[in-house]
Amino acid sequence: LRMLQVKLIVTGDDFGYCPRRNQGIVDCFLAGAISNVSLLVNGSAAADAAKLARRYNIPIGLHANLSEGSPVCEVLKTNSSLLNQDGFFHGKMGFRTALSKGLLNMSEVKQELKAQVELFHELTGHLPPHMDGHQHVHVLPEVRHVFGEVLEEYGIKYTRVPIEPGLHNCDWIPPSLMDFYLGVEEDSFNTVDVFTKHGIRWPDSYIGLSTMGKHMSVSSICSAIDGAIAEVPAPPAAAARSSSVTIELMVHPGYPSVPPAGGCGQGPDDFSQSWERLHELQTLIKPELQSHYKSRNIQLCSFKDL
Repeated sequence: LRMLQVKLIVTGDDFGYCPRRNQGIVDCFLAGAISNVSLLVNGSAAADAAKLARRYNIPIGLHANLSEGSPVCEVLKTNSSLLNQDGFFHGKMGFRTALSKGLLNMSEVKQELKAQVELFHELTGHLPPHMDGHQHVHVLPEVRHVFGEVLEEYGIKYTRVPIEPGLHNCDWIPPSLMDFYLGVEEDSFNTVDVFTKHGIRWPDSYIGLSTMGKHMSVSSICSAIDGAIAEVPAPPAAAARSSSVTIELMVHPGYPSVPPAGGCGQGPDDFSQSWERLHELQTLIKPELQSHYKSRNIQLCSFKDL
């Protein structure tokens, strides 16, 4: 591997989901294991999360949510195409199904995204420096155009494009989940031109699907980083001496949720109550991971440091 400066943004997703998620994310940040967080503004502990970010000076962006829980836009809470019969968002797969059947009104998608940006601003006192999508909804057909418009309107410069190098070689990922990931990858490839047109940027590489939950280990993170570095095209010889590459690592640390606390209006999901969140937290704070970063000239940073 060429010795180049690697800027690694380690983003803790789902900040605001529940008090125990918030605590786990803060503990991770204070241990120097994550460098950025993504806030669910419709999370049951979102206001608390925003206070914690301010108290500990944690770089924070918006995790736009159209699939889990309830909308934040008042008008859309009662009667909208974004809701199922129970009055909640359609869910991770339900959202995709409704979209493919042409049942989602894109002006309502835009209304809700803007309401979430406004609420983020209200909670934190600033606009999000970066904004991505919970369960990767932001790269879906049609949604990607609206998402791009909203980011451009608010001057939000950065997003996430979940194309992970080496994903296809991860034989430990179960087939049903791999199908979902490959769908996310294809949608991401088709989103690049849209986001580019709106002047939105993202890191050189993205990792995190292959290291989620029980699959996370120091070695899985290190090899994902090495794979990401290898994929980035080598700079011309003149630039090589001072070249740097930026990578975002998506993580989900936390202490397991204890119902009924948590969620985005419907209580916490299975992943949130599982030991996998705690496993991520414990892996991320391991000293051997930190020393790997040092030896590889990897510097943890946030989007505003790019």
